[in-house]
Amino acid sequence: MELLDRYGRSPEAAWLTAFLGGVVTVITAAVLFTERVYYGFLWRYFWGPVEADSQGANCLIYQRDSGEVISGGANACANAQNAFVAEPGYTIVSTISYILILVFMLGGVYLLLERLTLEPYNRFFYALVPFMLFGGALRVVEDSFVAAQRANEVPAIEFPASAAFISPFIYFTVFLIALASLLFTKWLVHADITDNFHYPLGIIGTGWLAGTFGYLLYLSQTNDWMTLHGSVLVISLGIATAAAVLTYLGADQFRPEINAGTGLMGLVVLWGHAIDGIANVLANDWSQLWNLGTYTAKHPFNRFIIDATTAVQSGSEIAGVYVGTGWPFFFIKLVVPVLILSVFDREFFEESPRFAIMLLGAIVAVGLGPGTRDMIRLAFGI
Repeated sequence: MELLDRYGRSPEAAWLTAFLGGVVTVITAAVLFTERVYYGFLWRYFWGPVEADSQGANCLIYQRDSGEVISGGANACANAQNAFVAEPGYTIVSTISYILILVFMLGGVYLLLERLTLEPYNRFFYALVPFMLFGGALRVVEDSFVAAQRANEVPAIEFPASAAFISPFIYFTVFLIALASLLFTKWLVHADITDNFHYPLGIIGTGWLAGTFGYLLYLSQTNDWMTLHGSVLVISLGIATAAAVLTYLGADQFRPEINAGTGLMGLVVLWGHAIDGIANVLANDWSQLWNLGTYTAKHPFNRFIIDATTAVQSGSEIAGVYVGTGWPFFFIKLVVPVLILSVFDREFFEESPRFAIMLLGAIVAVGLGPGTRDMIRLAFGI
């Protein structure tokens, strides 16, 4: 801050300068060194996986000799020579890059929130939860586009426009929608149409969620390549809710300081990550109960857990009983949030309430968003 004051720069101007400078630098490097920077890094780890996901392809292969991009099967992906291969999902490189981008963007969000009156902060937090659920449901809309393509039908929105519904771009899409909704509700307060913005914001978020889920229901009723399995939602929400409540009450009983700072917001954090945990387990190990296809983990951490469990168990059974290989992930998604919540004590909230709420919201979003997507995707069998 002292350095910014010395040069007469505000934090907002410094952040915006860094953002624009980074964008210009990346674009310039991609233009000047197209094969190495664009295809070898940006396309390989970021844009290519998004495009492959939109096509439902095993991978896309950039052939360095011819400069062509082709869709490849499993064998072609593994045996590609003198080529850059982009596969759907995340890699170590993309995951680390997204974490760094998230940290930088959170800095910009914090500077924005500093200019807005958000009290009481807990109500603002609760009002954002429907938008997180909406983000997961919106991601399933893109899954429906892929399902339509597999059924030889033209999706409602085709690539590259559909990239707005695929990670990581969907986070920006949902953020912009939530920001526009927030500014609209703040205008409602300014115009004396309502005395607070929290309830209208929550209602708008719920409307986005209902409209998106309603669209998916419509597709399931008008197409034979998509069917709702309501029991998936019941089981997922039931187990996640029960596990979150029991974990929250257990922490309250034996380590009450864990919940002292966050209160019931901590329960929302646990619930969001519990949904992510159970959705992953059902998709990885129990999709056969609904005669659905095979779902594979796309995140390196999920794959690591599955591979480690398979090695320890020597398969998917314990003492001859089938338990699957993803079950440890569910318990990890309960333990880790508890450890995180222990940091959010009363002193943290009293000293930096906006920063604390922003971080808490981000923690919920990275669990509830993907978890909602996996749960709803499995429920519709796509």
